[in-house]
Amino acid sequence: MSTPTEPNRNVFHKTRAVIRRSPKVNRVYRTSVGVVGTGVTALGVVLIPLPGPGALVALGGLAILGTEFAGAKKASAAGNKAAKRAAAFVQERRAAKKAAK
Repeated sequence: MSTPTEPNRNVFHKTRAVIRRSPKVNRVYRTSVGVVGTGVTALGVVLIPLPGPGALVALGGLAILGTEFAGAKKASAAGNKAAKRAAAFVQERRAAKKAAK
């Protein structure tokens, strides 16, 4: 049984294959992904000290970059792993605090 996202993945992979056929189009596409991903990541880093989801925006930018660049994909995976550990830590602290009451 297929999941609802499989048709979307097939469309993405087919579109990406068409883009890769032309070196100029591929270069423009990768440059565009790099500019947008870097901009979103930079915005997230600037927003980190402010109240709000700055770290999530930065991780989103890394995810955008990770669609085309292997180094960013590794950094995104490491960031996601750290975020999951932090969320688990916060949940444990809240449970311990609740149990202490």
